[in-house]
Amino acid sequence: MNMFIRELKANRKALLIWSICMFFLVVSGMGKYTAYSAGGASSDVFEKLPHSVKALLGFGSFEITKMSGYFAMLFLYMELAAAIHAVLLGSGIIAKEERDKTTEFLLTRPVSRVSIITAKLVAALFQVLVVNAVSLVSSIIMVSAYNKGEDITPEIVQFLISMLLIQLIFLSLGAVIASGSKKSKGSGSLSIGILLLAFLFSKITDLTDKVNALNLLSPFKYFSYADIVDGKGLNIVIILLSIGLTAIFSILTYAFYQRRDMNI
Repeated sequence: MNMFIRELKANRKALLIWSICMFFLVVSGMGKYTAYSAGGASSDVFEKLPHSVKALLGFGSFEITKMSGYFAMLFLYMELAAAIHAVLLGSGIIAKEERDKTTEFLLTRPVSRVSIITAKLVAALFQVLVVNAVSLVSSIIMVSAYNKGEDITPEIVQFLISMLLIQLIFLSLGAVIASGSKKSKGSGSLSIGILLLAFLFSKITDLTDKVNALNLLSPFKYFSYADIVDGKGLNIVIILLSIGLTAIFSILTYAFYQRRDMNI
C-alpha cells in the first residue's frame, strides 16, 4: 500500500494536468457544436468537403449537425489524448526509477519485484480510471447542456468504455516496452512512436478499404464509432480481444521486469 501511495504522489501533478486537459478538450469541443447544429455556412463547408478529408478529420459519414454524430467526431480526439496519456504513464511508471536515480532505494526495500510492479501497475490503472471518469462526467454534462434532441447518454457511456479499453491496451503496452528495453529512458519515445503509427494505420484504412488488414494493428479501429452511433453497441469479441491484449502485455511486463538488470 505504501508503494501504491508513493506512486500516486509522484504522479499527482501529471494526473491533475491531464484531467484538466481532458475536461477542457470536452468543453471547448462541445462549445463549437452550436455552429454546426444551427446549419448555415459552417455546416455547408463541412458538407462539401471530400470524403477523404472528412475521414482524416474524424467524422467520415457522420451527420455532425446531430449530437450523436458530432460527439463521435469529438471522441476521436478525446481517445487519442487519453491513449497518449496511458502509454506515457505505462512507460514512465516503470522507467522513472532509473530516470530519477532511485533504483537503489527501491531495490533495497524488503519487497519483491512482483510487489513492486504490482503496485506500479495498480497505481497506473487508478490514474487511467480517473482520466476516463473525468472524460465521462464532462461529456455527459456538456452534451446535456447543448443537446436539444434525443438523449445520447447510453452512447456516451459506450464510447467511454471503448476508450477505457484502448487506454488499458496502451498502458500495458507502454509498461511492457519499458520493462523489456535495455535503456528504459527511451521507452517513452518508442511507445509514442508505436501509438502514432497505430493511429496512422487507422487513418489509412479510413481512406481505403484495400488495406483493412491494418486494422488488426491499430487499437483505434477496434471499436466502430458508427455501430455505437447506430445503436448496435460494442462488439463483445473486440472487448475480449482488448482484455486479452492487456493481459498478455501485463504478463510480459512482470516477466521482463523480474529478469531486467537495473541501472543504478
